[in-house]
Formats: sequence, structure tokens, C-alpha cells
Amino acid sequence: MGWLLRNPICLVAFGFGVGLIRPGSGTWGTALALILWWPLQHWIAAPALGLLLVVLAILGIWICQYAGKAVGVADHVGIVWDEIVAMWLLLWVLPSNVWVVTAAFVLFRIFDTTKPAPIAWLDEHFKGGFGVMLDDWIAAFYAGIPIAVWWYFLWPAWQGAA
Repeated sequence: MGWLLRNPICLVAFGFGVGLIRPGSGTWGTALALILWWPLQHWIAAPALGLLLVVLAILGIWICQYAGKAVGVADHVGIVWDEIVAMWLLLWVLPSNVWVVTAAFVLFRIFDTTKPAPIAWLDEHFKGGFGVMLDDWIAAFYAGIPIAVWWYFLWPAWQGAA
């Protein structure tokens, strides 16, 4: 852990240390994203938060590239900045509801770990920081589709039937 504290960029890439937790470092990184999301969404106005997330996602390409080179493994399992930012992007576009957030967490982890097409192909063909970030952005997008359909189309119908 000492090496991590001496390198602030790797500290961020490794989710302030949660990326070192085994097993399931990606799940721990996603859990950290949820914990940090609450103050982010309450302290920063939605438009500014969206802009911040885009900046953090773009910066994430460089952060993950740097950390991968620093540890000698391009997509080291401990690098969780990609999970953190992808989860934040997903939560930013979804309603703030405990069921929605829970579904987002579960579905994101499923898509991130199983890597359905084209995620596995992208993961294999895009390397470096961009590749590290890209597969998580797509996993977040995949997770958002069923949640958005449920929330915006099915939930109102169920509410009307009640």
C-alpha cells in the first residue's frame, strides 16, 4: 500500500486502495462509486456534474494508461477508476431511487464481468487507457438500457394499474 500512497495517479486509478481488495476488485470499485455518488449528486448541480463526469472519463484514459504502465500490466485487475467513472455516468442519467441504483449496480457488474458482445471484442482490440475505460462505458450503457425501459415505460404502467 505504501507504493500506492507515494503515487497520487495510481492512488486514484486503484480507487484510493479499494482496487487492492481481493476478490472482486471491480465490485469493490463499483461499491466505492456508489458511496461517493451520494455527496457528488447532492453537492454539485446536475449540469456541472455531467460536465465533471465527462472530464473525469476523458482523464480516466490517461489515468488508467499511466497506472498500467506504472505497475507493468496494462489492464491490471486493481485499476478500478474505469468502474468508478462508468458507474457514475450510469447513475447520472438514471433516476435517484434505491431500486434503480441497486439494479444499476447489479447489472453493471454482470455486464462488466461477462463482457457480452461487443464488449469482449472491444476489450480485446482496444488497448491502453482507452481500452480499459471503453469496455466499462459500454457495460454501463448495457446496464442502463433495461433500467431505463423499466423506469420510464413499465413503472408508470404499473403505477397506473395500482
